[in-house]
Amino acid sequence: MPTATGTFVVQATRQPPYDSAPGATLGRTSFVKHFEGDLVADSTVEMLAAMTEVKGSAAYVALERIVGTLHGRSGSFVVHHRGLMDRGAQSLEIGIVPDAATGDLVGLRGSMSIQIEDGKHFYRCDYSLPE
Repeated sequence: MPTATGTFVVQATRQPPYDSAPGATLGRTSFVKHFEGDLVADSTVEMLAAMTEVKGSAAYVALERIVGTLHGRSGSFVVHHRGLMDRGAQSLEIGIVPDAATGDLVGLRGSMSIQIEDGKHFYRCDYSLPE
């Protein structure tokens, strides 16, 4: 399975919470990202989040459209994010949405992961494409 790696920069635009009832505050944030490395692309992200009253417990879901080139193949694809923090224990799943790719990326399948080290964002994309 091919792997693409590199870095990205992200810019966030937070909206005011849309629900602040006891238990969790619900909010929305838009992001713009720029990827470098094996994936040279730009993306737009819409994220919904729940921030609880307990420090380190939260959840988010997001959809992201990525447009650019992946190992030289041009097109776009969509990924879905599902993140959960349980009193500091984190889990994150980022999957490529089946049959949402365009151009040279039609048929793209796989997953992505993100790491942040010293404030710098890194991605890894494990994927498959039809021959």
